[in-house]
Amino acid sequence: MKYLKNISAIVLILFIIWMLFFDAHSLRYHYELNKDIEELEYQKDHYKNEMAKDNKAIEELSTDEGIERAARENYYMKKPNEDIFIIEYEDSIAKQKTHE
Repeated sequence: MKYLKNISAIVLILFIIWMLFFDAHSLRYHYELNKDIEELEYQKDHYKNEMAKDNKAIEELSTDEGIERAARENYYMKKPNEDIFIIEYEDSIAKQKTHE
């Protein structure tokens, strides 16, 4: 009770409570900002990895062999005197039917 009679102690306690919970620079606000920073850092790393994958794909497609391989694998293109056989496994056919 002695501390409650001292006006400076009351003001100090109110000031600390105000700064911790209600101020624009409160601990809660800093916690939310740190959470946002962590999420943005994760996104930054993710996009850096995606850029590295894309750069690798660009390098592969910059050669004639890479373009030919991509055309054969993705678009089933062939040379004039060639036959293409597409082999599908039972588990891949079942997955395609469920997605349709």
